[in-house]
Amino acid sequence: MSKPTEETLAARISRILADRIIAGEIAPGARLRQDHVAAEFGASHVPVREAFRRLEAQGLAVSEPRRGVKVASFALAEVKEVAEMRAALEALALRHAAPNLTPAILAAAEDATRAGDNSRDVRSWEAANRGFHRLILAPCGMARLMASIDDLHAASARFLFAAWRSDWEARTDHDHRAILAALRQGDVETACATLARHVQWVGHRPVVTAGGRPRKVFAIVG
Repeated sequence: MSKPTEETLAARISRILADRIIAGEIAPGARLRQDHVAAEFGASHVPVREAFRRLEAQGLAVSEPRRGVKVASFALAEVKEVAEMRAALEALALRHAAPNLTPAILAAAEDATRAGDNSRDVRSWEAANRGFHRLILAPCGMARLMASIDDLHAASARFLFAAWRSDWEARTDHDHRAILAALRQGDVETACATLARHVQWVGHRPVVTAGGRPRKVFAIVG
């Protein structure tokens, strides 16, 4: 009878740790100690292990044999992997969603794009950007596929927040408008190709670490 409670607690632990990782409160490479997390949340190790598995599935943590779980790094290869996975899965979702996209959905997606263009900070831009992608992809009606895409967006957000915690510059998203134009014209292949190219664009900028040393951080800006 205790399993539902443990599952709910695992989801809560995973959500809170994910928020901390995405916001940069837990540094890349930091160890996630089961005993410390269990003590903080007043939990047994069972829901904590479930929470760690969820973080791994989201690409926010990695498990190392005999060394436990740590926060994933910002290596360029990892960012590119997330970008390529997003390109493949989002194009697949869009192909299935296209027949179900209504003028109202496309209008809402255009509103989300305008909100992103007018954003003055990275968090509001990311929320608007994620909203655009979800609006045009969710009508695919494939829950497992959308869950995987949501996980990849969480990983993308972490890269983005690390690179642009400040000094965000408003930008016009021409790719979003090109995707919407193709969908309105019924050109699904062009829309999918534009989307795939769009989410594979990786930007970079220098940031200063807590130790005062500059390093280059990569992020998916799409």
